[in-house]
Amino acid sequence: MLEVKQVSKLYENRRGVRNIDFSMSRGEIVGFLGPNGAGKTTTMRMITGYLNPTKGSIAVDGLSMADHPRKTRKKIGYLPETPPLYPELTVEAYLKFIADLRDVPAREQKRRIAETIGKLGLQGRERQIIRSLSKGYKQRVGLAQAILHQPDLLILDEPTSGLDPKQIIEIRDLIRELGENHTVLLSTHILPEVNAICNRVLIINQGQVVLDEKPENLGSAMGEQFELRLEVKGPAQEVRSQLKRLSAVAEAKLMDEESAADAETVKLLVTAKDRTDIREEVFFAMAKAGYPILEMKRESLSLEDIFLKLTTEEPAASRPGEPDDDDHEEAGEDA
Repeated sequence: MLEVKQVSKLYENRRGVRNIDFSMSRGEIVGFLGPNGAGKTTTMRMITGYLNPTKGSIAVDGLSMADHPRKTRKKIGYLPETPPLYPELTVEAYLKFIADLRDVPAREQKRRIAETIGKLGLQGRERQIIRSLSKGYKQRVGLAQAILHQPDLLILDEPTSGLDPKQIIEIRDLIRELGENHTVLLSTHILPEVNAICNRVLIINQGQVVLDEKPENLGSAMGEQFELRLEVKGPAQEVRSQLKRLSAVAEAKLMDEESAADAETVKLLVTAKDRTDIREEVFFAMAKAGYPILEMKRESLSLEDIFLKLTTEEPAASRPGEPDDDDHEEAGEDA
């Protein structure tokens, strides 16, 4: 659905993005992460056609943005961090305006607007002035304008920014539902949001992609060891000895050696050799030895840990008074 091939945006004497390369399949929801100034907004604006890349190519559903910009934009719905709303219009009037801009046929507009209002939970708000809406409902109207023309690809920039917990849950549910019929690129600073709704993670740092992986494979991609946290009923040293006899186990470490000797249960951190999944082998070994496993939990790096590990390097300093990458765009130099 989306092909971004070796795309760069270069600025004189300052950072941009370099050789961004990734693709998205139809129906995917991809979390697009990175620290401030990493190049997320630059990349999204190039994908949506608001910025032209210095080099590289972008295609949506096989259409090149460079060769067929108008046709390609019709396939994209974009929700920037600040929704592009006209506060003096009613919800219905605003969506009618968007339908005209998006070339929705006049005979279909009434039906399309009604369907969109229903999908976004805006029933009863059609004649309400946008200025009077809560931030959560303004986000819903922003999403409505992004999907009204039934695009194949949705680009969402911080769609839950500034919302309260209830509104965040509602918008997440909406995005998850939209992912059933759209391909979604979701930029956010809220990492649990990615775990909740995305089936792939893309991390960018200092203008380059540093990770592209499914959430369940993040640990393996980072070269993480396979570790288990165990609580077993039995004598500490005997349990530890049984575990260390297993060929796939590299280490079995007591979590609290001082109290383990007198306790009926023992807690251990068990590390596998060669990052092998050892859960089944450990289970049968303890069952055979007659030591019940009370708890078995795989230890894993969180998305927050991985994000920090990949993005903690300080970016190159800009010149005094020079804005960083995302601020640079907000200042209007992409015009």
